[in-house]
Amino acid sequence: MFVRTERLFLRPAWPEDFDDLVEALSDDDVQRTVGVAPLPRSAEELRIYLDRPRDPRLPHFFMYLRAPGGPQLVGSIGLGRSDSALGAKEIEVGYWIVPRYRGRGYAGEALRAVVNQARSLGHLRVIASHFADSRGTQQVLESAGFHDTGQVRSRYSASRAMEHPARIYVADLDRRLSPRMEMAGAA
Repeated sequence: MFVRTERLFLRPAWPEDFDDLVEALSDDDVQRTVGVAPLPRSAEELRIYLDRPRDPRLPHFFMYLRAPGGPQLVGSIGLGRSDSALGAKEIEVGYWIVPRYRGRGYAGEALRAVVNQARSLGHLRVIASHFADSRGTQQVLESAGFHDTGQVRSRYSASRAMEHPARIYVADLDRRLSPRMEMAGAA
């Protein structure tokens, strides 16, 4: 599955991406922002991660900037299953951005595209969370149509090796898109 946005190409990893992925995933700042499961850090862990079977209704993409000098790895985004506080399985979106590409709107652009993809796959609701010390993520989530539920959950951060407070956001996909969201998804 592939998704194209105004500036990005969201796609699976290809063999020629391997070295860039290993470099990006070994960055402590990337690891620190990811909740729950740790990202692969070694080449062997990355091979296992990339080779594992995926549910087609839960796509995972790497974000590449479409640039004149060739594609540049910006980050990653994907859907997964998460246990809710009520014990039900929910669809959750997660992403990470290479530090040098943060603050340029790529996360919001990719998130809007993946929310539209989730809607087209029949998902009615997507949740997201951000660690309480990650204020930039709040703005990204809100720009993509998520709203703060007011819930704060303690989530394990593998890179921090401890529980850390995380705010919970939700996007209800059965609602009609706002005009701003429709225009962003049309790119």
